[in-house]
Amino acid sequence: MRNKNKFDQGAFDRFCQVLSSLSSPEEVCKFMRELLTDNERLDIALRWHLLELLSEGVSQRKIADELKISLCKITRGSKILHDEKSVSRRKLQG
Repeated sequence: MRNKNKFDQGAFDRFCQVLSSLSSPEEVCKFMRELLTDNERLDIALRWHLLELLSEGVSQRKIADELKISLCKITRGSKILHDEKSVSRRKLQG
């Protein structure tokens, strides 16, 4: 069930500012481990893995079977990678 709190754009923007100020990948990982629950980290890792597989050309059905996720979630990832302005796309292309 979703949290019924209203989305706080200011808090999200401040979080992004803190994230961008961290000095190393190790510091980012430590920060994320401090802030997020195991399930939240699992969700983020799953979403990133999904994007990696899509960027490698793995079929959506194969990804759904391998990761045990819905085609709807995979389609969302596919849309992200088709957006030429996507930061995720740029990072995955190296």
